[in-house]
Amino acid sequence: MFTAIDRFREKLRAGKTCIGAAVTFNDPLVAESLADSVDFLWIDTEHTAMNPETLSGHLLAARGRGVPALVRVAGSAASLIKPVLDSGAEGIVVPQVRGAAEVRRVLEDCCYPPMGRRGFGPRVPSNYGRWECEQYVPHANEKLFIAVQIETPEALDELDEILSLPRLDSIVIGPWDLSGALGMLGKVNDPTVLSTIEIIAAKARARGVFVGAGMGPSAEYARTMLSLGVQWLQVGSDFGLMIQTADRLRAAICPPQAPEPTEGLVPEDGS
Repeated sequence: MFTAIDRFREKLRAGKTCIGAAVTFNDPLVAESLADSVDFLWIDTEHTAMNPETLSGHLLAARGRGVPALVRVAGSAASLIKPVLDSGAEGIVVPQVRGAAEVRRVLEDCCYPPMGRRGFGPRVPSNYGRWECEQYVPHANEKLFIAVQIETPEALDELDEILSLPRLDSIVIGPWDLSGALGMLGKVNDPTVLSTIEIIAAKARARGVFVGAGMGPSAEYARTMLSLGVQWLQVGSDFGLMIQTADRLRAAICPPQAPEPTEGLVPEDGS
């Protein structure tokens, strides 16, 4: 069965850039409305209070529109990964991994035996039990898109070992947290940060591992990431895109005016 995540992988293998947006609001109409404008949706549960019902709504909307949904979970614990996979996520992004041992555990928790140790209870992805186990398990082990974020000192130190682990589809660069790991939080354009991103991307691509990145709604920074070897980009989120568009429209309709001179005026409070 050819799926939305297969189409995503095909684009990356063909050298095409994939652009997505993060979903942070609860209403599943957010995912549905963005779907036709992106190559994938990045549903963020790391920095939101999204509950399981909300996540299911976004995943349903993504499936209905035929767009792949990658869910960034809050951490690497099996208890955070398993319910997301059983809700039907086609891809998972695990943040803040701290070394190869942790990534190995993530990969095992994402795959069924004999490849891994994922517990069996695939309500949604098995079409509510209609797929036989013998048919479903190989499909799940092959199709799930597994990515981890390289954004801690430990992950940087063990990058080569992480990239050598079988079944890892992609690494993802978080420029802000990566800048923090390098001792310069927020300086995402610093030459040291940019050169580190370039080294990470080159090592990953040499191993056949895809390279993604997450960022705000900046076309300029996205182009910088592409020039450094990044292949797929989460560029902005629902609220960031909304605010950016509203601010631009207002400025275009009512350009800011120079403030009136205040010299010699008496303050209204009389002070």
